Parts: sequence; C-alpha cells; structure tokens
Amino acid sequence: MVTELISSVDTFDVRFPTSRHRDGSDAMNPFPDYSAAYVVLRTTSGAQGYGLVFTVGRGTEVQVAGVRALANLVVGCPVDELVADPGALARRLIGDSQIRWLGPEKGVVHMAAGGIVNAVWDLAARRAGKPLWKLLSDLTPEQLVAQVDFRYLRDVLTEQEALELLRDRVAGRVERERSLRAEGYRAYTTTPGWLGYDDEKLVRLCREAVNDGYDLIKLKVGGNLADDVRRFRLARAAVGPDIKVAVDANQIWGVPDAIEWMRQLAEFDPYWIEEPTSPDDVLGHAAVRAALAPIRVATGEHVQNAVVFKQLLQARAVDVVQIDACRVGGVNENLAILLLAAKFGVPVCPHAGGVGLCELVQHLAMFDFVAVSGTQENRAIEYVDHLHEHFVDPVRIRDGRYLAPTAPGMSGQLLPASVAAYRYPDGPEWATAADGATTTTAVPVSAAA
Repeated sequence: MVTELISSVDTFDVRFPTSRHRDGSDAMNPFPDYSAAYVVLRTTSGAQGYGLVFTVGRGTEVQVAGVRALANLVVGCPVDELVADPGALARRLIGDSQIRWLGPEKGVVHMAAGGIVNAVWDLAARRAGKPLWKLLSDLTPEQLVAQVDFRYLRDVLTEQEALELLRDRVAGRVERERSLRAEGYRAYTTTPGWLGYDDEKLVRLCREAVNDGYDLIKLKVGGNLADDVRRFRLARAAVGPDIKVAVDANQIWGVPDAIEWMRQLAEFDPYWIEEPTSPDDVLGHAAVRAALAPIRVATGEHVQNAVVFKQLLQARAVDVVQIDACRVGGVNENLAILLLAAKFGVPVCPHAGGVGLCELVQHLAMFDFVAVSGTQENRAIEYVDHLHEHFVDPVRIRDGRYLAPTAPGMSGQLLPASVAAYRYPDGPEWATAADGATTTTAVPVSAAA
C-alpha cells in the first residue's frame, strides 16, 4: 500500500482593492486592501487542503515568506498522521527551535503556522466528509483536550478541568446541533460602519441592516471626536433605541484617551468598545473597563496567543472575547482560547469580515456552541458583506443569522479564477496600475517534495 504524503505547500499573494471604495477603513487602516497569503496543501493522491492568513495589503509578501519558511516541516509528512493529530503538527511548527526565535508564538511566523494548521484541519474535514464545525463537535472530550497545548495555561486551566467542562456539555450536543442546523447562529454586522463612508451611506446601510434582521451593528471610531459624535448620533437615529450599537477603535488610543473619548460617546449607549488600546496592554484594558462600566470592553482580533487571552481573563480586563481564525496558531490554539473563555464565563463574539474570516471563524463559533460553551447567549459572529463571492463555499446569511455550513472542510477555498485575477502583482486586477504602469511578475511560492 502506497503511503499518501504532503507533496507541496503552495502559497499565493492574493489582494483585493477594497481601498478604492474605503471598504474596511478604520482609524488605524484608512485605505486597506483586503488580502491573504493563501495556502494550498497538496498530497500525492491529489487531495488538497486550504487555509489562508488575512492581511490588509502591503506586507502580504512577508506573510507568504513566513508560510514558505515553515513549509519544509510539512512536505513529506504522511497525511494519515497529520489529519489524525493536527495538534502534533501545531506543536512542531510553533515549537521549531530555529523558527521559534523569530516569535515566539507571535507575529508573522505564528500566523503562518496557523494558516498551515488550518489547512490541515480543512484536509481532515474533507477526508471525513464533514464541515469542520461538525468534525470538531463529534470529537470526544478526550480527543479535544489532546489537541491543546496546556504548557502555559495550567496555572489557570488544567487538562482535567477542561475534560470536566467538555464532559458536562456532552449531554446536550445533539439538541444544540439540531438547533444550529435549524436556526443558525446570530450575526452582527460592521458593513455600515466603515470610517471612510459618508453620512448618507452610513444611514442607508444602518437602516438596511435593521431590515435584514441584525440587532447589533458596529461603527468604527477614533479618527476625529466631532465626527464620531455626529456619526453615532446619525446611526442611533437611524436604528432607534433598541438596536445595539458597538464601536471599534482599532487600537488607536492610549488608555487615558480611550476613557475620555468614550465618555463623550456614552450618551449614545455604546454596547461595547472594541480594541480601545494596544492589544498587548492587559492592565490598560482592565483600567478602561473599570472606568467605563457598564460599557463593555471587547478585544481579541490582534491578541497574539492564548497566553495573552489567559491574562486578559485573569485580570478581568474584557467583557467579550474576540477570537480570530487567522491571528493565532490555528484551530488548536483557538480551541484553547474557547476553553479559557468558557471557564471564565466570558462570551465569545468572533472577529471576522476580512478575506475569508467569516468563512473560517463561523466553524469555530458553531463548534463552541455545540461542544464547549453550550450557549449562544450574548454571542454573535461578526459579518461584513465583502468578497464572499470569491469562495467555493461562501457564508450564508438569513435574517441576520449565519446558516451552518454543510460542505466538507473549513470553507477557505478560493475560486481558482479569483486567485488568478487578484494574485499580486501579476494578476489582471494588479498588473496594470491606474497610471498605466505595469508591475513585475511574481510566481506562487512552492515547497515541493
């Protein structure tokens, strides 16, 4: 019998020109081009697994190089071993003695590891014929705990505590899965709130969001206080007093500025303030939370690893944990973060919106509902209506709720035509600049056996 192996890890720099219409614009990223280091695992049998690392334009080539630096640790590995225990691969990628020096467990190389780990989980789910949320939900508590690296977490969460938590949820799994398939998972939308949109567009999209069934929307803030007051007043008038309106500063403030700025917006009843300051500043988040209560504090999309999440929870610095499918070391580390949040009783509202983030993170939130937290109370997955048309299995939204994916995998496969068109810098969308200049040609990065 021939052993199936990973034959190559191909990586593509794919960029979408969202800056042209200010889609995705915020105080820290005024002109983002939503992009991805797109990862394709290929096997000797012809099977493939797909992952990506979200970026916002310049620097995507650095993220591609990060994936390339790790590829040789995967090429030649037996596929059966990888899909049976992705946690072993995650520990090998993250713990490599030489690559680790560049992190450790943060930044480009950590996100690159996450992109590869997610591609392995995608491959595993495809082989099992299940969407990833279902594959994870069908694992036993013992199998799930075995996928988590508890080395830096045991002072707060031990393997035994995690086992007990997961075992307590087993009894209701069938009913929660039935509910998920029938009713979906609540979404909230940032589509109206980009900082680069004019007032008319803001008001129109706010009203459309309410009509589409959303009861929570999010506005970007932090560019100019007077503009934020005007925009929040317009949004509140458009949606009325019963719709929740969260705000997101994207780390633009220091702690004193965050507190003072939010006090000026308090009259409009903000549901949460997201990323009020540096994502590494645990005590700063705690200070903001103490000063602004009852306004909630949310963070997570730029938190670099489970250790920082652990400390945010220990310090009671956040009211809402926001996981991101592409920021940390992949599915395995996000499992650790979900377990930490469940232990502390803090709701998880995943960050999404960028290229593929909605597609990927929906699986983690749905798995959390079925097998970890067991609840959707005070929870919602972010949704932004951008770029889903480029995916083979795009998210489906109905009445303000994510519908559970049914296709096998993690939903991260891009359409080949989209990769070809938006590959940077030689795809047709990029090859000729606005002034008519032609960029140089690049080729996909591949590590082959």
